[in-house]
Amino acid sequence: MKVTEHLARADRPLVSFEIIPPLRGGDVKGLLGLIDELARFRPPFIDITSHAAEVIYEETSQGLQRRVKRKRPGTLGVCALLQNKYQIDAVPHILCRGFTREETEDFLIELKYLGIDNVLAVRGDDSGYQKPLQHGRSANSYASDLVAQIDAMNHGRYLEEELLDAQPSSFCIGVGGYPEKHFEAANLKLDVRHTKEKIDAGAHYVVTQMFFHNEHYFRYVDACREQGITVPIIPGLKILTSAKQLTTIPRNFYVEIPDGLADEILAAKPEHIADIGVEWTLRQCEELLARGVPALHFYVMQSANAVKKLIGRLQV
Repeated sequence: MKVTEHLARADRPLVSFEIIPPLRGGDVKGLLGLIDELARFRPPFIDITSHAAEVIYEETSQGLQRRVKRKRPGTLGVCALLQNKYQIDAVPHILCRGFTREETEDFLIELKYLGIDNVLAVRGDDSGYQKPLQHGRSANSYASDLVAQIDAMNHGRYLEEELLDAQPSSFCIGVGGYPEKHFEAANLKLDVRHTKEKIDAGAHYVVTQMFFHNEHYFRYVDACREQGITVPIIPGLKILTSAKQLTTIPRNFYVEIPDGLADEILAAKPEHIADIGVEWTLRQCEELLARGVPALHFYVMQSANAVKKLIGRLQV
């Protein structure tokens, strides 16, 4: 079922999660254990991140060698598990960076074979690797370009001439939103215009980057509505569980950690930090639910311990 259908049919706010595939060559057992824990909360859908190839440099007997590899290549396999073993709708992330449009079409066709109804279209992080394009091949530069490609498939327009008579796909397309604006945007207003471009290209809903102060989300939603964006905007939330995240999260995701939360974490013993994170996010959730959000989306990634504590206290 499509994410938008889940939202339309729900009689209460939904709870969904985002996870990552195991490391290259890793064991899927840990991921299955995580999904087992999350499945108890009956999420209608779970997002699975995707990772493009990246450049690494390794010291070898021949000297420093440049290698290109994908650290977490298992997105398609995790989607199949969610759909068929757990009967949870999978939402794989589709990237611009690191993939040609032809590779994107191939991946989307495989998702269509699996009966997957949803995708999240994002530009993706700069991995330092630019795939050399062969003659006649192309790449999407921005998420709006990627959305347009997926929307074209939804209308039966494929890149391959041999697929001109193929059945159209029917993907529900999600896109990212940035309550504190994308770090490359000059200001929030211009960033919301880019969100509008993605909606106009065919996207059906927005899920936001994590934020730790709800006013960022409310201001973002207001700005979107002023631009004529009427699709659902799902808030994305992250529970802080370590002092290290006070540095890594702002550096990697360009979001602000409020003074009150940072001060509490810095003053706490390590074993108490997760409880502080749960309390903070619980208060966020309660305010968001009171303001009528359609769903709560948790960036779980690899551990369900903190989110289990939170949902056990959350009235949804």
